[in-house]
Amino acid sequence: MKKSLVAALSAAALLSACGGNNSEETNSVQESASASSANECGSVTIAEMNWNSAALMAHVDSYILKNGYGCDTQLVAGDTMPTGTSMIEKGEPDIAPELWSNGLREPLDKGVAEGRLKYAGNSLSDGGEEGFWVPKFMVDQDPSLATIAGVKANAALFKHPEDPSAAMFMGCPAGWNCQISGENLFKALDLESAGFKVVDPGSGAALSGAIAKAYERQEAWFGYYWAPTAVLGKYDMVKV
Repeated sequence: MKKSLVAALSAAALLSACGGNNSEETNSVQESASASSANECGSVTIAEMNWNSAALMAHVDSYILKNGYGCDTQLVAGDTMPTGTSMIEKGEPDIAPELWSNGLREPLDKGVAEGRLKYAGNSLSDGGEEGFWVPKFMVDQDPSLATIAGVKANAALFKHPEDPSAAMFMGCPAGWNCQISGENLFKALDLESAGFKVVDPGSGAALSGAIAKAYERQEAWFGYYWAPTAVLGKYDMVKV
């Protein structure tokens, strides 16, 4: 990074640090600033992630730094693992607007301890959360479905789209960081023994579309998603 602007970046740089099935504080992250003048900005690179909330934050960050502090901002394509790794090892990009860090927490913390990164504030007052969800209308009919034990006992409700002998667990698209954490949790909860198989939705749009389709048709659905998102704002889902 070519300049300091710690205060500005603390207001603009955003990192969603969310873990497992629990809501956590949402922190900011930035590349550790050098001893340059805080009155000079220069060029700042901002990771524009491939999901809606982070993309929005990237443009907000860019607007603030460009119009409020005279920075020359550049948006660069990003994703959780490659962006975090690049910031730690190469010092680029300068800002990660939103990073879901389940699979990257230890390297990020190490980067902070070594002075390579800074956590620079909060982006969401209530934090973010991720987990396994079922539609609320199912829980209204059978409250046990709000628990993993209840879901496993009723696996037959969750029809697999291609295998009639299996139950469906909708996972994350291939290449997403949550694919790693989600499938590890799938194994830890021993969902396979209950008859579940992981289904790859193929894309983020297909994943959200699967929730919408199931809800509008009042069909059973069980799988991964995160909040706050437009989908979970529109459809009443229960985190198992």
